[in-house]
Amino acid sequence: MHWHTLSAKEILKKQNVNPQIGLSSAEAKLRLIKYGENIISQTKKRSFFKKLLAQFSDFMVITLIAAAIISLITSFLRHDVNYSDSLIIISIVIINTFIGVMQENKAEKEIESLKKIATPLSKVVRGGKLKRIPSKNVVPGDILMLHTGDLVCADARVLESSNLAAEESAMTGEAFSVDKSSQDYDKNSSGHNEKENMLFAGSIITRGNAKAIAVATGMNTEIGEIASMVSSEKNSPTPLQQKLTDTGKKLGICIMIISVIVFFLGVMQNADIFEMLMISISLAVAAIPEGLPAVVTIVLAGGVRKMAQEKTIVRKLHAVETLGHATVICSDKTGTLTANKMTVTEIKTATKNEIISNSKIKEIFSLCTLCNNSTLSKTNGKITAVGEPTETALMNYAIKLGINTAILNSDFKRISEIPFDSARKLMTTVHDKNKNTYKIITKGAPDVLLKICTHYVCENGKTKPIDDTVRKDIQNAVKNMASKALRVISVAHKEVPKENFDIKNAEKDLIFCAIIGVMDPPRPEVKHAIKECKNAGIRTIMITGDHIETAKSIAKSVGINSNNALTGSEIEKLSDKNLKDKVKNCSVFARVSPKHKVRIVKALQSNGEVVAMTGDGVNDAPALKAADVGCAMGKSGTDAAKSASDLILADDNFTAVVEAVRQGRGIYSNIKKTIHFLLSTNISEVMVVLLAFLIGIPSPLLAIHLLWLNLVTDAFPALALGCEPTPKNIMRTPPENSKKSLFSGGMGYNIFVEGTFIAAIGILSYSIGKVFYDINPLNPIVGRTMAFLTLGISQIIHAFNVRSKESLIKTGIFGNMKLIYSTILCIFMQIIVVTVPNLIVLFKTTPLNFAQWMTVLMLSMMPIIVSEIEKYFINHKIKIQN
Repeated sequence: MHWHTLSAKEILKKQNVNPQIGLSSAEAKLRLIKYGENIISQTKKRSFFKKLLAQFSDFMVITLIAAAIISLITSFLRHDVNYSDSLIIISIVIINTFIGVMQENKAEKEIESLKKIATPLSKVVRGGKLKRIPSKNVVPGDILMLHTGDLVCADARVLESSNLAAEESAMTGEAFSVDKSSQDYDKNSSGHNEKENMLFAGSIITRGNAKAIAVATGMNTEIGEIASMVSSEKNSPTPLQQKLTDTGKKLGICIMIISVIVFFLGVMQNADIFEMLMISISLAVAAIPEGLPAVVTIVLAGGVRKMAQEKTIVRKLHAVETLGHATVICSDKTGTLTANKMTVTEIKTATKNEIISNSKIKEIFSLCTLCNNSTLSKTNGKITAVGEPTETALMNYAIKLGINTAILNSDFKRISEIPFDSARKLMTTVHDKNKNTYKIITKGAPDVLLKICTHYVCENGKTKPIDDTVRKDIQNAVKNMASKALRVISVAHKEVPKENFDIKNAEKDLIFCAIIGVMDPPRPEVKHAIKECKNAGIRTIMITGDHIETAKSIAKSVGINSNNALTGSEIEKLSDKNLKDKVKNCSVFARVSPKHKVRIVKALQSNGEVVAMTGDGVNDAPALKAADVGCAMGKSGTDAAKSASDLILADDNFTAVVEAVRQGRGIYSNIKKTIHFLLSTNISEVMVVLLAFLIGIPSPLLAIHLLWLNLVTDAFPALALGCEPTPKNIMRTPPENSKKSLFSGGMGYNIFVEGTFIAAIGILSYSIGKVFYDINPLNPIVGRTMAFLTLGISQIIHAFNVRSKESLIKTGIFGNMKLIYSTILCIFMQIIVVTVPNLIVLFKTTPLNFAQWMTVLMLSMMPIIVSEIEKYFINHKIKIQN
């Protein structure tokens, strides 16, 4: 339906709704059943069966199954009744495949659940009351109340508007704002302007406010129709996942080459060709870390859920990785570094040293009350203002003075408004004073407001032209207030005849009335958080729209270096190259506009910094997008800021940013531990077979053993390592360089050495069993059993080495109970295949005596003993150097 062609009355009639009352709860429920949830349907996910087929489509898995089938047929042709090898190998492959599908499913569910955490809300009128409801519950006929920064959740017809504009880039791809109004359709207009009275789902209110009626939701919206044309949807891999995929491919090629070498070495040593085929293919299947990205996704998503419990909602998985590398945090001042509990503490007029009368103070705050969008709320019998903190501070002071805001607003009815804009730093309202006159009131930043004032109210109440002396007195008073860390607001007004009124000239030739100092004290916990950042190698930068003296005073009180500070006007004069140099030593930026914020972020990034940026307003969205990690405020943040951000801080507090960095570092650290463990154990399996054939002895492990080790030792301990608690000292070390390889800092070397060492222990265990206990050297069943057990248990125990660079004596064994449980389970699974009679036959193992068990256990503990000795010497060396 062409909703834009209908008048507001026609649409209200069609939707059967009163714009003042809205839908009833009962009617809204019926419409929700009729139209469905207000969501854009996603492409149907792959079925379990298709995922299973995809797992079986892996070349190595197909090859192994084919080899097992060939072995089965060969055994049948040879009249060999022992088919167990082939059947068990096929069974283990199937089990591994099902585990792969389960991991994929879990990863998908984790990601889907993360999307549901940050449920957007919309303001609607229902049953005559303004309510905030989940946007997915909005239905056609709902009356929407929209303000600057709100995300439009449905296609809607504008009923009332004030200076309204919206950005429709989600639908059109164009980033500029489009003017909107409630005017009826003009059949003579065409193109874009013909839908000026419509707001579309996915667009953002960039200016003004509106009352609108939802006419289409979900897939019936214009953006829903576009989405329905898209045939598939893919979750883009994070940079880390991409790195791991590439690493996995390279490792896979190396392992396949080694498998081929192992096959030919075995054949050259007269080993059974089918047995060697099974061993080499099993080695490749077991050692290639094809499931690594899936395991990392699960660890990432689990960490993100933990962050959500700590009131940090991650919208994009890559943000977790980037947080671990952050070197700079760019923070807003108000509400983030300060308490956002504002109180009027000082009032000055343009006349120097004037003792302001009560009546004049009431006049000043009457103007502040009229030019104000706060609403009144009654709690426990006390009336207080609700809204933007600076405006509520002004309104609360007016209430304290005994000003009746209801009567005042009735006497001076607002007829128009130019909303506050962070670029203009002004807000203007137009009021109907009498039948011939409009009263215009403007409040905002003193330095900006003073430029558009030509007169001032002097001590006797009369107006005089502003001269240089008065202008200087006002500027000095502003500077004096700002140096006390006060937020400074100024107010001005004028009266114009109705016949001469033009909204374009509203902010010209004003009469300056007063400056008001509002105290917003620093949060007490911020100073410690900034110190913690400094210890962690993270620089804190304050970016604010406030006066430079206010910014410097607050910065000094919380521990930010305020010696070098820049204003927006100074930034304007700097080239990108000069700004790049300036940001190296400047930590306070004041009176900045949104474009300045973007320039600051890009200048920092050009210096190699990884930037986390906080923001809450619609105009913060470009800087949040430009930053490496955009952090939107959960309480005060607009929908526009939240949509542009990578994560949302439920608590508008700088300490929440620092805590998010701590959690991000912890998650990244756990991912590295998981990778470290998986690759070192996989390499040990490759090396034990390769070394055996290189030194001319039969393989210590059969194909079935390799696949079983891959099944038992890979999944559970690796996932348990992803649940490690964040180390207490993680914020005492500098951030990792994001450009460096994942295996830098000795991690790659450690993986290789540890894998080789575990393999050597396995070969030693095999040799002891073969030489001292096996009767038939051609069938070293005791040696293989001992090697199988030693390799499996030492791999499981190795997870405790990977937990921390600190000694286990210091960190304790029971810090991660999931690892304890997975260790018990995996060792139990390893033991049963050498103790349960039927499994002994299937796995070609043998029961061990006490001496053999003691040898296995002592050798299995060697990795942890050697690691503890190494950690002692490394930590002792670091201690001496410090």
